[in-house]
Amino acid sequence: SFKPIVYARAFEKGYLPETVLFDIPTQFGACGAFDRSSTPPCYAPDNYDNKFTGPISLRNALGQSRNVPAVQLLSMIGLPDALTTAKNLGLTTLDRDGSRYGLTLVLGGGEVSLLDMTSVYGVFANEGVRNPVTGILEVIDNNGTTLEKMTPHPETVMDANATRNLSSVLSDNVARTPLFGANSFFFFPDRQVAGKTGTTNSNKDAWVFGYTPSIAVGVWSGNNDNTPMKKGSSISGAAWRTYMDAAVKKL
Repeated sequence: SFKPIVYARAFEKGYLPETVLFDIPTQFGACGAFDRSSTPPCYAPDNYDNKFTGPISLRNALGQSRNVPAVQLLSMIGLPDALTTAKNLGLTTLDRDGSRYGLTLVLGGGEVSLLDMTSVYGVFANEGVRNPVTGILEVIDNNGTTLEKMTPHPETVMDANATRNLSSVLSDNVARTPLFGANSFFFFPDRQVAGKTGTTNSNKDAWVFGYTPSIAVGVWSGNNDNTPMKKGSSISGAAWRTYMDAAVKKL
């Protein structure tokens, strides 16, 4: 679910959804000439299906959540740049030096909170404008007098065109069909809804984030004792879709 942050920053820097990267076996870091391992400091990421598709556009790479192109893209824009972007978008927990995360950051190598990540997707929905998270909009006493009211403090933290490119990709049902199928929980027949999943190793965490211009919703599922689940993001997908079905009727 961190991948869209890197893609959005790439779009800010001039990359396009049609830009082509290479989903092929790739090593990053200090690797020996004949070393085909992924032993530090050499890093060789795999895809979720253990396959490689060859040349692929950023649109299809993100739509299908391919790991190798995502790591390539992070290496191209730079880890410090990605961390700065993530913090500007609202992530508060990535407070260590970039070397602590490495290129695995784009695959979930840094711990984040559900609230922060949902807020990030809210920036994408709001075309680059961030509103700080607040839990109280207004306090009114029993006489109807407003005692306290939240004052909005919007801040532009990302180029609007970059977020539009990202939303175009994340709402492209054709691009994500090879991964999710044509009628996934992200598919709404009467509207375009942008969405992204995230599943950690051994299915210990299942994330789903999605948005329209009016609302951003995030769902996390997992066991309290951090034991693996039998499935990944599809567990959160059912809850997310049930909520969104109700929300889009009102918004």
